[in-house]
Amino acid sequence: MSTLKDTLRTVLNQALASAAQAGDLVTDSAPDEMVVERPKDDSHGHLASNVAMILARVERKSPRQIASLIQTHIDSSDALLDRVEIAGPGFMNFFFHPAAWHQVLPLVARSGDRYGWKASHQQRVCVEFVSANPTGPLHIGHARGAFTGDAVARLLESQGWQVTREYYVNDAGRQVDTLARSTLIRYQQACGESVSLPDDHYPGDYVKTIAEKALARWGDHYRHQNPEEDGDWLTLFRELAVAENLEWIKADLAKMNVHFDVWQSERELVAAGAVKSAIGALKAAGESLYKDEGKLWFRSSAYGDDKDRVVLRDTGEGTYFASDIAYHKQKIDRGFDRLIDIWGADHGGYVKRVEAALAALGLPSERFEALLVQMVNLVRDGAAFRIGKRTGNMILLSELTDTVGPDVSRYLFLNRRSDAQYDFDIGLAMQQSMENPVYYVQYGHARLCAILRRGQESGLSPCGADDENIGSLTLPDELDLLQRIAQWPEVLRAAADSLEPHRIANYLGDLVSAFHGYYTRNRHVARVVDLNDPSTSSARLLMCQSLASTLRSGLAVLGVSAPERMENAPVEESVG
Repeated sequence: MSTLKDTLRTVLNQALASAAQAGDLVTDSAPDEMVVERPKDDSHGHLASNVAMILARVERKSPRQIASLIQTHIDSSDALLDRVEIAGPGFMNFFFHPAAWHQVLPLVARSGDRYGWKASHQQRVCVEFVSANPTGPLHIGHARGAFTGDAVARLLESQGWQVTREYYVNDAGRQVDTLARSTLIRYQQACGESVSLPDDHYPGDYVKTIAEKALARWGDHYRHQNPEEDGDWLTLFRELAVAENLEWIKADLAKMNVHFDVWQSERELVAAGAVKSAIGALKAAGESLYKDEGKLWFRSSAYGDDKDRVVLRDTGEGTYFASDIAYHKQKIDRGFDRLIDIWGADHGGYVKRVEAALAALGLPSERFEALLVQMVNLVRDGAAFRIGKRTGNMILLSELTDTVGPDVSRYLFLNRRSDAQYDFDIGLAMQQSMENPVYYVQYGHARLCAILRRGQESGLSPCGADDENIGSLTLPDELDLLQRIAQWPEVLRAAADSLEPHRIANYLGDLVSAFHGYYTRNRHVARVVDLNDPSTSSARLLMCQSLASTLRSGLAVLGVSAPERMENAPVEESVG
């Protein structure tokens, strides 16, 4: 999708080619380092470029002299460009005619609610996120990873990537065995046995619920089983406990509108021989493995890690890291062009070791990326806050979702950088007011829909995308809104490139703020729906329609709904 930045880059390339052909410059095309961006100060133009400064060394001329030569060769017949100014040491500032911004409306009209999105391509990406151990319900700490991962997946889909959402189920190892033992003890207590739960086991009430299901399924058959001894019971109780927890996890995620394409079991991965195969591949790759103290070590320090890592314990059992190696190797073997993992900040140390393992295997480690999400604190009026019941010392994710709803939870979590610690203000989240960022944006969309309905009720509709009435949009606030709409594809692309969903939330907030300002400042002198000026009204209705489409496009990336009506919304303008 072509943007005004793309258009300006084309203009500059043509000017450089013309200058080189005339012998005025050596460079005939824009260098990769050239930046085209919107200045922070509107008085410096709509767009600005450092192209002249970048070329100074090659051209052996001052940047201002180069800028002047480029300016001379810019096609003056371009109806979109109003003027070019040279500022400071050689910045080029570009000012466009209103017609340049009017052109965004046909573009939005053609794209609709997918304005800014790119066509699908063949590159595949696996986004793995949440992946909480199936040893208990999800808590508020998992919400940030869930929302971030889903938003990153949506960002990539907006840029044409074929996205697979994946949840890695850590259903092997000591933690799930401890869960099974905890369940057995609660089961025995339900059978009337006098047994206590050790401190290092799982104390949550959810374990009692699983134990009740075990009792219903097997009666009191295992009431005298020793929890410290392995046996057939261990497999049965482990499978039951993991299955029940996974059902709760899936239900909680579904309430948040988070869904996965693949649920990859670690136990199945091990059973299929993937870990054994990965270790065999490391052995075949060179001197990356060695034995010490009965354990098998991976020489990860040779590949940038801070120390070596154990892959096989002295019992011959694979470590969590060994499974991780196998899992990431498997994902590349499945043909993914890119692997993105969303991890908690406490897993930061895993990044280097996974990269090291892929490099040692001769696999493209550059395909792997990890995003780290920081901890979340729940606060109200500046103080720590807990809601409802607790399971152990956890605030359940389902409780948060039931209290404030998925839209509010999503938007507030995604409104901040995921790698910064965040205080989630439950009081703000529960407000239905302009102080609540998601309410503010959703109300902006509802207000636009109300204006469009008012126009329809009055016999007015948005003008056609090629209608000359678009030219009547000349108010400074209108041109500012059109410029902001025109920026959306660039904002979306930049957010996807950087994997930063918070950029989308920030843009939407600014866009709605600009619209509310326009509406407030102009409603008495330039009504959107004005029967005395139907031509201009039809153009303004098209602008409102484009704003609504842009908001829906952005909210879809965040996974937040765009309601057409909202309770307690202010009454809209009457018809003139």
